[in-house]
Amino acid sequence: MPSSVFTLPHTLMTAALITLSVSACQPITKQDSESNTGIWSCQTQNSPFTYNVCRVDADALNSEHSSLQLFWQPSDSSQPLLTFDNLLATLPANQTLTFAMNAGMYNENYAPIGYTVIDGKEIRALNTKEGGGNFHLLPNGVLWWDKAGKVQITESNALNEQLKNDEAEPRYATQSGPMLVINNEIHPQFNPDSTSLKIRNGAGVCDDGHIKFVNSDEPVTFYQFASLFKDDLSCPNALFLDGGIASALYAPSIDKHDKKEMGVMIALVESKD
Repeated sequence: MPSSVFTLPHTLMTAALITLSVSACQPITKQDSESNTGIWSCQTQNSPFTYNVCRVDADALNSEHSSLQLFWQPSDSSQPLLTFDNLLATLPANQTLTFAMNAGMYNENYAPIGYTVIDGKEIRALNTKEGGGNFHLLPNGVLWWDKAGKVQITESNALNEQLKNDEAEPRYATQSGPMLVINNEIHPQFNPDSTSLKIRNGAGVCDDGHIKFVNSDEPVTFYQFASLFKDDLSCPNALFLDGGIASALYAPSIDKHDKKEMGVMIALVESKD
């Protein structure tokens, strides 16, 4: 292969070396092109650990072209969708899926174990019972949004009171646990010295006006995962969705397309019209 050799002037070479040195110190970031409306983006980050994050502008979720939705069963079947591929196959031709992830915990039949509302229909009642496992590591909470598209993460007992008093009218809701961050405080039962490392995913309502959906690319503790939402992503409220083999992400803009089976899925849908 032909090649050429050339020499930079000393000042240009010095500047180039400085630039190379600075760039080598920057964290590796893989970022997609944002949507045409500029309301969402997905990235892969490597600090404080490797993770994928998809952001959506909360103020844009009441538009005609973008909506955050939950999916579990197709309209013509009582069987769960199970996979992102099946969800993609059921979408109308004028809609596209920008990103999606598993939306909470499920039983052996892939049915949700916590409060679930899909397009205004209650699928499962709010679960405030005590029990074992991550779901019952109290406080747990609910990620929900109303017809106006306002997204909130609310501690389960607090939402129970709002529902009783008709102060909350979820159009979509998914309950999971534990809460990761509650009013800018990390869950009180998380241990900074824990050695329980797992792949984890969750969602946060954040100070910059974005809803952030995170899937870790490496095993982390609950404390590390919660700290990411609180300190790095500035999310005063965040909710754990699931972990291990149940943690799944669809984000084609960053080459993520898990083939795992799951229960309820959460997705950002955009209309092509």
